[in-house]
Amino acid sequence: MDEEYDVIVLGTGLKECILSGLLSVSGKKVLHMDRNGYYGGESASLNLQQVFERYQAGAPDGALGASRDYNVDLIPKFIMANGILTKLLVHTKVTRYMEFKVIDGSFVYIGPTGGFFSSNPGQIHKVPATGGEALNSAIMGFFEKNRCRKFLDFCLNYDAKDKKTWDGVDVTRVSMDDVFKKFALEPNTQDFIGHSVALHRDEDFRSRPAIETMERMKLYFESVSRFGKSPYIYPVYGLGEIPQGFARLSAIYGGTYMLDKPFQGVEMTDGKVSGVKSTPNEGEGEATAKAPIVVAAPEYFPEKMQEVGKIARVICLLKGPAPNSKECSSTQIIVPGSQCGRKNDIYVTVLDSSHNVVPKGKWLGMVSTTVETATPEKELEAGLVILGGKDGNIITRFTAVAPMLVPKAGASDDGIFLTESYDATSHFETACLDVLKVYEQVTGLPLDLENMKIEAPEDE
Repeated sequence: MDEEYDVIVLGTGLKECILSGLLSVSGKKVLHMDRNGYYGGESASLNLQQVFERYQAGAPDGALGASRDYNVDLIPKFIMANGILTKLLVHTKVTRYMEFKVIDGSFVYIGPTGGFFSSNPGQIHKVPATGGEALNSAIMGFFEKNRCRKFLDFCLNYDAKDKKTWDGVDVTRVSMDDVFKKFALEPNTQDFIGHSVALHRDEDFRSRPAIETMERMKLYFESVSRFGKSPYIYPVYGLGEIPQGFARLSAIYGGTYMLDKPFQGVEMTDGKVSGVKSTPNEGEGEATAKAPIVVAAPEYFPEKMQEVGKIARVICLLKGPAPNSKECSSTQIIVPGSQCGRKNDIYVTVLDSSHNVVPKGKWLGMVSTTVETATPEKELEAGLVILGGKDGNIITRFTAVAPMLVPKAGASDDGIFLTESYDATSHFETACLDVLKVYEQVTGLPLDLENMKIEAPEDE
């Protein structure tokens, strides 16, 4: 193991494997290590037995089916069909290692003034993504539909270089609230646009320049136009397929992988990292891999991370799809925080057997949110109700609360670059922005996919 590398990557989570693949393609000599014996790290996909073991829930009931028929994501997220991760997968040709399916529908919860747990708690609605869908949506009244159509047409046709499309509004200067007011949109309409189309996590977007929200809306529209049903896709057999795909890419370009390799700290020279220490193989002396740069998942250097919040997640095995999701067996459902008395949104995802994550006759439901109180499990209740918790649709569930960790200021001054924890959102855009940030920190250059040549030979 006493060999020199350009970069050593610690942890085989999705972010770390993407970075390993991109750095290898860019010409870096990469060593990738993980103290676990499997790919995926904190973003792994587990079989049923592994899920029960991880949550210390005893042994699975035989009625749930074979353990091998389950591929349960610990951190559930969908892929935007025209988003950053899709572009990375397509350009690097990692798509040849996996198959994807479109998620059937995208929904938003809109509740009455009585609140989520009132006698009339509201319902979920399919998210309209075009002016035509807005006119046919039950989410709005007759006059509001026309206002929404005009607003969506304005956003879709807006061209920053053509003032004729501005309608007197410079969206780089005015706030999103100002644009909402211009079109006289009702609060519920503002909610579904801001949270289930632009995919903002809280209300802070309202005071920022409108162009930010409009660009996110365009990503949503472009993603919907790719496949029609929804803007989301998901890999067959679970998200654990993605880290393995990028690991194969790295290996093709000379990357070296070592799983089940204990991490014994780093070696420093003049205040800078110079190597990673591990338990030697039998008959070897001290094992140290040399490198001037280390990229690592948060759990490898907890002393370099700071907690900025907590994320609550619950994984549910279901008897059926989410009630009221019409014909959609796989769905994304967003509960805007303002619709259930919260600051942060609640994210609900449902997958069926067509994605090969559960056996036929079972569904996988997941709820996540940013913790706001001392009772995080109660904060997930709105999502559990949507999954049919009151109707007995939930067979069993597994709940976890994890810290949201980000690197401390100056954490990379010694050449150790760290990724952030995964947030509560049910898509990969924020995770990919973190990948791009770390890539630029390591290389000193932003990722330029257009000029990144992929000439990997077929390895099958």
